[in-house]
Amino acid sequence: MSGPQPALSRRRFTAGTGVLIASFLLPRNVPGQTVEAAAPISFAKNPRLSGWIRLNEDGIFTIFTGKAELGQGIYTALAQIAAEELDVALSAIRVIGPDTTQGPDEGYTYGSQSIEQSGTAIRSVAAHSRAVLLDVASRQFGVPVDTLTVADGVVSTASGRRVRYAELVAGFRESSVVNAKPTKPKPFAGHRVVGKPAPRIDLRAKSVAEPSFVQDIRLPGMLFARVVRPAAIGARLIALDTERVRGMPGVVAVVRDGDFLGVVAEREEQAINARQALIAGASWSAEGPRLPAGSQLKEALKGLARQDKIVSETGAGDPVVVDRWVTASYSRPYLSHASIGPSCAVARFQDGRMTVWSHTQGTFPLRGDLATVLELPPAAVDVIHAQGSGCYGHNGADDVALDAALLARAVPDRPVKLQWMRDDEFGWSPMSPAMVMEAKAGLSKDGKIVDWQYELWSNSHATRPGQPGGVNLLASWHMARRQQMTPPLEIPQPFGNGDRNSVPLYDLPKRRIVNHLLTEMPIRTSSLRTLGGHSNIFAIECFMDELALAAGRDPVEFRLAHLKDARGRAVIEAVAGKIGWAANSNGGGRRGRGFAYTRYKNISTYAAVAVDIEVDRSSGTIKILSVVCAVDVGQIINPTGVIAQTEGGVVQGLSWALKEAVTFDEQKITSLDWSGYPIMTYPEVPPIEVVLLDRPELPSLGAGEGSVGPASAALANALANATGRRLRDLPLSPDRVKASFS
Repeated sequence: MSGPQPALSRRRFTAGTGVLIASFLLPRNVPGQTVEAAAPISFAKNPRLSGWIRLNEDGIFTIFTGKAELGQGIYTALAQIAAEELDVALSAIRVIGPDTTQGPDEGYTYGSQSIEQSGTAIRSVAAHSRAVLLDVASRQFGVPVDTLTVADGVVSTASGRRVRYAELVAGFRESSVVNAKPTKPKPFAGHRVVGKPAPRIDLRAKSVAEPSFVQDIRLPGMLFARVVRPAAIGARLIALDTERVRGMPGVVAVVRDGDFLGVVAEREEQAINARQALIAGASWSAEGPRLPAGSQLKEALKGLARQDKIVSETGAGDPVVVDRWVTASYSRPYLSHASIGPSCAVARFQDGRMTVWSHTQGTFPLRGDLATVLELPPAAVDVIHAQGSGCYGHNGADDVALDAALLARAVPDRPVKLQWMRDDEFGWSPMSPAMVMEAKAGLSKDGKIVDWQYELWSNSHATRPGQPGGVNLLASWHMARRQQMTPPLEIPQPFGNGDRNSVPLYDLPKRRIVNHLLTEMPIRTSSLRTLGGHSNIFAIECFMDELALAAGRDPVEFRLAHLKDARGRAVIEAVAGKIGWAANSNGGGRRGRGFAYTRYKNISTYAAVAVDIEVDRSSGTIKILSVVCAVDVGQIINPTGVIAQTEGGVVQGLSWALKEAVTFDEQKITSLDWSGYPIMTYPEVPPIEVVLLDRPELPSLGAGEGSVGPASAALANALANATGRRLRDLPLSPDRVKASFS
């Protein structure tokens, strides 16, 4: 492979079978020194040291973060960052997650920004705290600060005098402002904790079935609740018989507010039985929007009301000579979060204050919407994060928090736990929008892309709670005093909404990208892992393979011919080299190999993926044989964490591409259980090898979403390579694969 090559350092670490971590150093101004950055963005709302870190008398540091642990391992990585800067062991760090009663307001946990934002802040906070403690020790010993050393939380003088951090607690100025003059963190060359594998600090409890999730919370005097949703989207409750339900064993309260309906009971099975009785006693109207059911989803989406916007345009007036035009249309269905644990919350209304335990990804934004609906001042609402079992994005966590709060208000002083049923989760949790992507490109005689035109159709992927102009909580739209839904949030490039990753990474002389934002929303949509990035990467990377075929070029060589970015080229070449990519190999009808590349959000993680498959032509099933993925996330904090996140992204990308699709008729969602919404199972997960390109001198980038899109695209490209038939509509179901042979 040609192109600029970063230097491979001598540091090399093997984590697990066949997993290579290589350390790449890019040119920099000062060898061995971390590039100095501006004050962390999270300091804007949280300038006090006490909001980020506390030192206990036993020498344990408590670190506060506004980013939620969703299974991505950020608490471990954040603890490593703090331990590194404080010069203490990882065991001396405790991490407390988002909590409106304490800790910083860092908005939402999304976009793979936890390490970029909270990690940067905690690094600066910990460095500042170390400097404060050294200053206290300097005054205590009567020696200059620069003569002191620290090891494992013990400060030493040149003469051998020692003092533990725990003995300096009284002098630790917790009221210090941390963003006035950020303390310079350590150079990466001196790191002993960051960059090394560390076991997840939250896994032990989960692996031995200790209470770990919001679903596990048990409080004294706790009641249990369930809700009843309308029979169809937009239906209204026109009659209700509650007499039988109120007389059922254990029932404490039946709550109706407009079309919102719920029941509270002493035991969980009593609440479930009462819910069934409420369903039987409720009559609903048939009104509501007609959903785009059937096989014409692409046409239905393109027919919805929309706002058109040019996302990017270059070379508009430049003349180009096109030898051949290539066009293609791709689509993706509505997707569910398919959270393994249905959404759950615990709420308690006591002395005029509402406290909610929730697996929300935005405690402070949720607090604002809860306060609005409950007609309470925000200061009277507390939201405490508790981990939920399965979600990257906006599922029903925030909605069930309001459900629980409304029912808790009916039974003051007693905590109420409300867990959605499986049909609640699949039927009412926000969906990821279905999308249509159309691409057209002109090739020159020498097989180069000289003109690129791309359009996409999508609803908004950003309707989380806490945004101005309305309330984005499900029950608030069913209550007698209805709230207005917030207008779709416009997220500018490069982050993007449905248009995330719609601007190709390749060097193109002329391009035009148009986003058709669908303003009609027949199905409620919001954020799911990567937002529109998954669909756009899928379409662009499949189209690159189609263009390579039209140009008579090898897909990997074709990508490199249109890419100057050294870091992008490095991940492509790492995968190609690892698998021994053979140019222009033929799948032979049964086995195939596919390739895809991206840089998430065009500013974050670099990722390249190769997928090997085997196709059963008689059944149409695709067996994934192996996956190799290379990622560059800048400085790696925890190699095992990055590997786990990359593997998880690959699995989800493969599952979306192979199986997942929300189904519905003209009135309601019909995929309400696992049989109607299948996901990839454990036996179907292939061996996944991850190659990490560590760049310790560069800022860390989020690892959670980079591998998802290219995994789906590489699978589709492998299918085309195996069979010679291109399927452009997801999922690649057995029926579609079989139909392609007829």
